[in-house]
Amino acid sequence: QVDVAESGGGLVQAGGSLRLSCAVSRYTLEAYTMGWFRQAPGREREFVAGIPRITGEATYANFVQGRFTISKDSAKNTLELEMSNLRPDDTAVYYCAATFRAYGSSPSEYDSWGQGTQVTVSS
Repeated sequence: QVDVAESGGGLVQAGGSLRLSCAVSRYTLEAYTMGWFRQAPGREREFVAGIPRITGEATYANFVQGRFTISKDSAKNTLELEMSNLRPDDTAVYYCAATFRAYGSSPSEYDSWGQGTQVTVSS
């Protein structure tokens, strides 16, 4: 089973940007469908963005609205999430996840999870 670990969270003002990184170890991330999820207090964990292992085409939740970009750095074996024009309702713990399934947008479809990184957007 692949291991993943997030980094890059922090506090940012509304309209600002952050870049999250997910270090993948034990196996190459190219063999997995990779995803970013988030969970705000009192809410269920939700899909943010993902890259299916077969198509390699990024998919995004509707609320992203062109503000986030998910990408892979194969040389570093990391998954990235570039976030811009952040809003207070983007405040959440952000998680990186991996699955061997061809595609997944539900947390139940992912097998490996990191500990999460906090993103706080102030108004």
